[in-house]
Amino acid sequence: MFRLWGKEIKDNRMVRDTTVCIESDDTRTHKVFQALEEICYEFDLSKPIWLDATIEEFRRHDKARFYQDNFIDTIEFDYLEIHVIEE
Repeated sequence: MFRLWGKEIKDNRMVRDTTVCIESDDTRTHKVFQALEEICYEFDLSKPIWLDATIEEFRRHDKARFYQDNFIDTIEFDYLEIHVIEE
């Protein structure tokens, strides 16, 4: 089972969070994109853009932060963080 934890952070506090569980035979990349899409749907956000720095951070630490630069729309929090909990 693949689990991804998504959190909205504002002023160093977690505003809201959710965990997405995926049980499929897809590749890890597809699971990450699918889970991120579900998180954005639940939080009513547009999908963020994966910048080179975001990709590198995710490769190294299995977590990534999406700031205002990653979104086309204006966000009302400081950043969205995703973290792989279980693979």
